[in-house]
Amino acid sequence: MASSNLQQESLESLLAARDALLAEQEEELTDSSMSLTDHLEELRWRIFKCLIAIVVGAIIAFIFRDYIMHFLTFPLPKTVSRLTQTELGGAFMVFLLISIASGVVLALPVILYQAWAFISPGLYQHEKKHAVPFIFIGVALFLVGISLGFIVLRFPIEFLIGFGENSFTELITANSYFSFVAFFMLAFGIIFEVPLVLTFMSRVGLISVDTLKQKRAGAHIGMWIAATFLTPGADIYSPLILGAAMSFLYELTILFITFVNKQSARAEAAESE
Repeated sequence: MASSNLQQESLESLLAARDALLAEQEEELTDSSMSLTDHLEELRWRIFKCLIAIVVGAIIAFIFRDYIMHFLTFPLPKTVSRLTQTELGGAFMVFLLISIASGVVLALPVILYQAWAFISPGLYQHEKKHAVPFIFIGVALFLVGISLGFIVLRFPIEFLIGFGENSFTELITANSYFSFVAFFMLAFGIIFEVPLVLTFMSRVGLISVDTLKQKRAGAHIGMWIAATFLTPGADIYSPLILGAAMSFLYELTILFITFVNKQSARAEAAESE
């Protein structure tokens, strides 16, 4: 009789815990429910805040434009004394584009936060705890990516400048040089965000760790092929470094998603108890 009462009490406590969990999830869904118009309005304001952050960053970068330009011209070989400019007002446009690109980098924490804030209402409470790591990891990965791109940058530049030095007089315009630098460093920065993107896709159920493991061989081949196209110039170092970085990030993503899934499973188990 006592055993029957104990089982009944245990069953009632489990049912009560289940009802409490369902009520909490339903409350979260109710609080996060928004109409399409509300979503569009919020998206508009999120984008507006990102643009404001970029403008503020660009103004700060424009004030220090000479220091930034001197830093970005460091990979140029000693044979190139100064960049040239062939258009009236071209110097202003070059400084403006450098400032905007630098403003995007400075505003990256705000951009990532606004992106997370936009999608967070559709997540559960234990998933929202990843907001701060999401922002810091995203910024760190992007900075590591553009830093690696800047280190590798001198190899394609030296190759491209030296390729026709016996046949042509190299007059490198500021516009062409900084466009090349921006594309090269941005490619590295975006590629280093791949672990964050794949982890997010895993969290929303678009991919899984098993899928990444099954497609591992093809993914590595595709990444090494992409590395040869994303790195202008025929030097051997740029595609090798980028390909190795992409393969490393792919394997790191598998480990990171596995870790996040285990942490989420533990959090869900703790909440259900």
